[in-house]
Amino acid sequence: SDSKSSKSPLYTPGDDMILTNQTLCNKVIPYPRQALCDLIGQSSLISVDHETAMKGHGVVLKFLMTGLLQGLLSPITVIRMCPPLTTKNWNIYKPLLAVGSQHGSVQVVNMSSGQVEKEYSVHTSTVRGIEWASLASFMSFSYPKPGASGHVKNEIFLIDTVSGKATAVRTQRDQEPHIEMLRVSHLRQYFTLAFKEKPLELWDLKTLTILREMSSKLPLPTAMEWSPSHNLKALRKKLQQQSTQEPGVGLSGLSTGDTGAENSDSISVTSSDNAVSDPKTLGKISVKEHFVFTDSDGILYHFLVEGNSFTDASKIPPESGMGTITWLAWKGDFIVFADADGQICLWDLKAKQARNNSTHRGWIKKIRFAPGRGNYKFLLLYNEGADVWDINEGKPELLSSIKSPKEIPKIVDAEWVGSDRPLFATVDGSLHMMDLTLKKASFSIEELELAEDLTSPYLMSSKPMFLMKHLLQHQKWANMYTLSLSGLRDEDADVMAAVNKNLSLIDPDLTEYLKNCRFGTAERCLLTARLYGDESEVRFWTVALYYMRSGRAQPITKSSSCVFAKQDGGDVFLDPDNSKSYDLGDLEGQGLGSSSWTQHKDQPLERCFDFLCDNQSYKRYQLDRVALHDSKRVSVLHTRKCAESYIMLGQTDRAVQLLLETEPDSEGYYVDCLRSCLVASVRSSGASQSTIKLVATNLIAGGKLIEGVQLLCLIDKGLDGCRYLQTYGAWEMAVWLAKCTLEYTECCEVMKRWVDHLSNTHTNQKSTAVLVLLSLGYFHKVIEMLYGMRQFNRAACFIEAATEFGLLEKNEENSSLIEAVFLEYARQLSNLGHKQSAVYYCGLAGKKGEQLCQEIEILYA
Repeated sequence: SDSKSSKSPLYTPGDDMILTNQTLCNKVIPYPRQALCDLIGQSSLISVDHETAMKGHGVVLKFLMTGLLQGLLSPITVIRMCPPLTTKNWNIYKPLLAVGSQHGSVQVVNMSSGQVEKEYSVHTSTVRGIEWASLASFMSFSYPKPGASGHVKNEIFLIDTVSGKATAVRTQRDQEPHIEMLRVSHLRQYFTLAFKEKPLELWDLKTLTILREMSSKLPLPTAMEWSPSHNLKALRKKLQQQSTQEPGVGLSGLSTGDTGAENSDSISVTSSDNAVSDPKTLGKISVKEHFVFTDSDGILYHFLVEGNSFTDASKIPPESGMGTITWLAWKGDFIVFADADGQICLWDLKAKQARNNSTHRGWIKKIRFAPGRGNYKFLLLYNEGADVWDINEGKPELLSSIKSPKEIPKIVDAEWVGSDRPLFATVDGSLHMMDLTLKKASFSIEELELAEDLTSPYLMSSKPMFLMKHLLQHQKWANMYTLSLSGLRDEDADVMAAVNKNLSLIDPDLTEYLKNCRFGTAERCLLTARLYGDESEVRFWTVALYYMRSGRAQPITKSSSCVFAKQDGGDVFLDPDNSKSYDLGDLEGQGLGSSSWTQHKDQPLERCFDFLCDNQSYKRYQLDRVALHDSKRVSVLHTRKCAESYIMLGQTDRAVQLLLETEPDSEGYYVDCLRSCLVASVRSSGASQSTIKLVATNLIAGGKLIEGVQLLCLIDKGLDGCRYLQTYGAWEMAVWLAKCTLEYTECCEVMKRWVDHLSNTHTNQKSTAVLVLLSLGYFHKVIEMLYGMRQFNRAACFIEAATEFGLLEKNEENSSLIEAVFLEYARQLSNLGHKQSAVYYCGLAGKKGEQLCQEIEILYA
């Protein structure tokens, strides 16, 4: 077909279309590609044209980038929140945070979704400060670390977040003192620049031209701020007068003239009939604004700016008890001063009063007022933490405090995200959005406003997440498998809606395949585990599905498992307990086709499963690994290690060759020569085996465990070697030797002892023990251990999967265990509020299930 002939070069040999269970559906359904292994790895299922798939075709494996998810850059140097939400901008507002980094990049983070929306690499050195010029643009400045002269090359950019355009400001400047402060006026008309040892500059924000440079007679500012108050009544009169003289010009988008003007975005004059405004008219309109700064003596200087005019309005003497002012903040009728000694001074301009308070926390680095009209909470940032204060009846009151790095990593910068959400940037590159108590910095992901709906179970709360998992895994209680949840109580209507919404967001390829899974419950559980990103579940069901499929030809008992081998050049199944072999034709007669047999033989478990692979595959992996080490030998010790591995793997000829390569001047030359003679001659001498065994035992008793085990391997006493290794605590080495050298029954003995070791309270690795039992085919033991670990969901699904494969039948021996699993699973489903499934499993749980069913009926009555 056309789909087969147009394969992407990303796919490996194999067919995109997977044959589903013909008893369920007589059509071909595409296998869902959930993970990278589905794209660049051969499918573990049966392909339609298997012979063609096995022959393969030329493939170039590639990683194709389809998107890039960028996290926050680290280390963070500065953060700045965009202008706050108002009644004028609510329809276009986005809560954007500009984050500057030490590498010169500025990221824009949407705080409602928690995603990095944009990133700008405009600076060549550390970003020192950021100020927003509007809702869609911000200014940032940067300079490198000053050298011996103290002069640097300052960089200032105005960045438009809509177009991405970055406009450089003050480009024709050479080496100069570095910028200390950049402040943008509240009406976004002007901005000021303060330098280390240079007079302050006033700039026009709209034209990006300098208006004035302060006189050198004025002192250098230590703190600076623009006034949030202004008079727009005079501007309205001007516009009204101009509109009568020039029809078509009106007023739109102006903020109110009260003290809440810190929420205003910018001034815009537009035509009343939606025509374009006259640029000449716009150029003539300006609003008077105020700004203040303090000098090193604490004197406050007040200036008026209107158009190109610049007026020195007043000079106010310093407040008594205050040191050098490090920061000042102005909101409404209140100005807050902070000094290097931890003192704050609150000026009430309306009541004409001043109050001093001591924080007792040292140098105050920053003050930020919270947004919102009438909200006078403010944030103080110190070297060792932060405080939240509030102005109550003209008096500052401490609300909460946090210490750094004791309670939070060292704080780099602080900001307000909302009226009650302080935000801290820390040295570890994280943003911490706190509550007003500064005690809680986490919130549910359900509170985020994502740009689009995402398919992730972890975006739901626990109850709907587990309900969706049970629904995807199996639906034995229903007549037909359907991805729609119903039958919950009225109080769980929101839970049902959440589950159905997330089910509708799942990839259609996956939902279609789930309805017609070839391998039933086991495969559905595997696909669900991948969807949930549950690594433990993925490993369990991958191993379980592999060994369940391998046991379809000959049912696995409690003490046996089917393995593959070659006999007289042909492929056969071996049953280790009764030594029976099954020819390929016999297997076809039992319902296992040639394509299924060939694929299972050629597709073992991935190497990452290590000890869980079948013995033949595992030995082949280890031989490949030793051969790789052999090809990369660089030292005598490396060569000796390879030789020892070859001895234990039974590759004596290659081991002798490596031992004979030892140089005569080497310290181990004589010993290696003797070892090579021993390895070469031991098979031809049967009388020497008792001597070798005695020597090996003495070596082990003398602390040379590996050397003794190697001698035991030479005389085919690998089982004894494994027992010694286990006795001395070398469990993984014992398993390695058993799977590589022993017959299946002997290997099972070693593996069972390892399971007991993993299951004891001291080791406590029961999850690994369950996987080992799966690889041995001891399914009854698997159920017992899952029940003991209280993994009732996994145990119930495993019972159903094993029953579907014909590997488990309920009898007197296992009925009590199976009923106990189903009883606990029914209780679990009842707690989740799903009555239909709970009642179904109560019916499988015997008499105790009947009692629980009555309780459920009463509960849901």
